[in-house]
Amino acid sequence: MTSGHLQIVVCGAGPAADAAKLVTAAQEQNWTAAVTATPNATSFIDLAAIEDLTGTSVRSTYQASPGAPRALPAADALVIAPATYNSINKIALGLADNYAMTSVAELIGRQVPTVVVPFVDAALATRLPFRRAVATLRDEGVHVLLGPEDEWEPHPPGSGNDRQRVFPWGTAFGIAAGRAHDART
Repeated sequence: MTSGHLQIVVCGAGPAADAAKLVTAAQEQNWTAAVTATPNATSFIDLAAIEDLTGTSVRSTYQASPGAPRALPAADALVIAPATYNSINKIALGLADNYAMTSVAELIGRQVPTVVVPFVDAALATRLPFRRAVATLRDEGVHVLLGPEDEWEPHPPGSGNDRQRVFPWGTAFGIAAGRAHDART
């Protein structure tokens, strides 16, 4: 018996190469998981390894792979990680210009417990559009894992490789699972 289904949306940033860590964190708690990738994320992740781990195709387009089911199980929680500056701004504005962003817009609209884990440098994080996007998402009930209370801060420009090693995959799943549990009770 599974505890829930985690939908994961991976954006094109360095930590995406380690997205299997989020899948594993979910599976260790008896959750199923499926991964959707933004078009840019497909070059960062090992698609075959993720598909072997999840048992489902990694979706990045509206067209499902031949023989793959078109629909995934209903999501109990959504984690968007790593979330890029571009994707966070698009999500907050409701832009759905690719399959991943359309999926995110719909799941947030369905009130699926959602966690966004930004991977941005401090210069981008100071920009007004980004600060507004984070505030907008939080106003919609999305947990943006960012700030001292979450122990996850933007990294100094040029230090992304170092921050990639400590990306909070487990924390993201823990928050998502807790929010999913709260939504069921």
